[in-house]
Amino acid sequence: MPVSGDLFYSLHSDKSIENPPLVLIHGAGGTRLYWPPEIRRLPGYCVYALDLPGHGKSELRGGHQTIDKYADILVEWLEAVHLRRAVFVGHSMGGAIALSIALQHPERVIGLGLISSGARLKVHPTILNYAADPTTYNKAADMLVSYSFSPNAPKRLVELAHRRMLETRQSVFSGDLQACNRFDIMDKLGAIKQSTLVLCGAEDQMTPLRYAQFLSTSITDTRLVIVPGAGHMVMLEKPHLVAESLLSFLNEISYLPGERL
Repeated sequence: MPVSGDLFYSLHSDKSIENPPLVLIHGAGGTRLYWPPEIRRLPGYCVYALDLPGHGKSELRGGHQTIDKYADILVEWLEAVHLRRAVFVGHSMGGAIALSIALQHPERVIGLGLISSGARLKVHPTILNYAADPTTYNKAADMLVSYSFSPNAPKRLVELAHRRMLETRQSVFSGDLQACNRFDIMDKLGAIKQSTLVLCGAEDQMTPLRYAQFLSTSITDTRLVIVPGAGHMVMLEKPHLVAESLLSFLNEISYLPGERL
């Protein structure tokens, strides 16, 4: 697995330069493995799936407590891997990071994919308090997982997501939730001009449909996709539908092949 600046990432590429590169950004307490193979290996595209600092195999670095700091680190990583621009696809907190990059470094962003995300990501105080205490960290993870899947999600899938979340250090997980809770760009979305896919599970309890609707009406160039029968972890519950939606969206993005630093 490649590593750059202590950030681990997987790279799938069919060596095509006709399509824009994709950068996948996972959510709070997650890793690159929260993106299923159908998305990490999107046909016809060069796809980078990162472990954010402190997460997964990027554990040598500490996590952060602001979305802007994560965004800055990703821009540094872009330079390290010689990518001038990319399409950023983020889930939940990852969507917030993608939005932050679009606002602070618009020249770096070809397009945005915002999955189960929002312009504001307030976290329930009980979850914040549980996550901040190592003795109650498990309770915070239990609560988040219980709100993250639709009632019909396979039990095995829910258990796997739970195990992976508990692999993230308590301090990193707590910092992620604090970063989400501080994030609020509801009055800034009009500045985003890049083509944007907004995708939400119809049964999402964490970032409900109204979050996606606000994004889609506040950003100028958007496509809204609502996936039936899926919750917050829509890409795990309905990987084929999410991959198809991404491909349809990406096919409409204008891109000059071979863009590099």
